[in-house]
Amino acid sequence: MTGHTRPGPRAVDARRAAVLILFGAGPDGPDVLLLERAAELRSHASQPAFPGGAADATDIDRVDTALREAAEEVGLDPAGVEVLAVAPPLHLQASHYLVTPVLAWWHTPCAVAPVDLAETSFVSRVPLTELADPANRVILRYAQSDLLSPAFQVHGMLVWGFTAGILDILLRLGGWERPWNHSAVVDHPPTRAVPATSPPPPR
Repeated sequence: MTGHTRPGPRAVDARRAAVLILFGAGPDGPDVLLLERAAELRSHASQPAFPGGAADATDIDRVDTALREAAEEVGLDPAGVEVLAVAPPLHLQASHYLVTPVLAWWHTPCAVAPVDLAETSFVSRVPLTELADPANRVILRYAQSDLLSPAFQVHGMLVWGFTAGILDILLRLGGWERPWNHSAVVDHPPTRAVPATSPPPPR
């Protein structure tokens, strides 16, 4: 994943964080919960992401961080979530965070929506079939460099960066990946674009 590495010497003083990769059974098959960060935020503004954020001193562990942040951002009830696995942390070089991905199953879904519009603009359950659809997959080209990374155009969002890298790996490991056109390139910084194959995002 571009810009994301296993922890090294530079990650020792990185701030700890966690994200919740929450899978559920939706009307269109298995899906994953994504949100879009508010445009007014100082960092990662308007960027699609998994629920999650920085660790608090009161958090027991990174699972606690991921569940707390999801509750604060989208109103998730942690009682309806079964944690399946905790992946090794990844160092986000640009923001200097050490992020732990927490994989979970949403066995008892609840209604979710932005709790604070100053932090989260909207929330969407995205079917894995839409993420795997070749029509929704592109390569993101980073400005003023030769770096390329996978991205997804779904539900009115251009999902890129850390989130897209994780989704790309999970689709491949889970056997969901389909052959797609790696020459379909869009430039970073991205602009929001709604592909014809995707419905408008729920508000």
